[in-house]
Amino acid sequence: FFEIDKVQPESFAGDVLQAIANLYAIEKQIKGKSPDERVQIRQARAGPILTSLKQQLRQTLSRVPKKLPLAKAIHYALTRWDALLRYVDDGHIEIDNNPIEREIRPIALGRKNYLFAGSDAGGERAAMMYSLINTAKLNDIEPEAYLCQVLSTISEHPVNRVDELLPWNINSESNDD
Repeated sequence: FFEIDKVQPESFAGDVLQAIANLYAIEKQIKGKSPDERVQIRQARAGPILTSLKQQLRQTLSRVPKKLPLAKAIHYALTRWDALLRYVDDGHIEIDNNPIEREIRPIALGRKNYLFAGSDAGGERAAMMYSLINTAKLNDIEPEAYLCQVLSTISEHPVNRVDELLPWNINSESNDD
């Protein structure tokens, strides 16, 4: 939509970009609020914007030749619509993946260095560690304390309940030792 708007500033793409800007304005206002508050505000304010936008996308798609870039952009958005809506009903989810992109940027920048992980298995283990460390950070858990806690309990922990050891399931009080 951004590329189309650059070429055709007064097109429907501009309307879509304005709706997206309105959604981000809501996110800016609710930053720092509890997940429950975020859900309530998103459902009340972002929900109607998204409902209207989806209706406009469908109506416009029915009137636009399928080979035009606008039709392709609309089709792309509509096929991912359910994934987009998840953030409205979950206050823990961000509107986009920018925080994750920022977290993995150092990994992408150091990719050449990781060619020498020793083996494919070594590379996979490094990827798992990066994932756990960054997930702990995103859940406001100090990674070293988290890893120490997990490593001290994992040998006695039932394998069918390993999900209990994921960062968002760890009791934050036990990280204050």
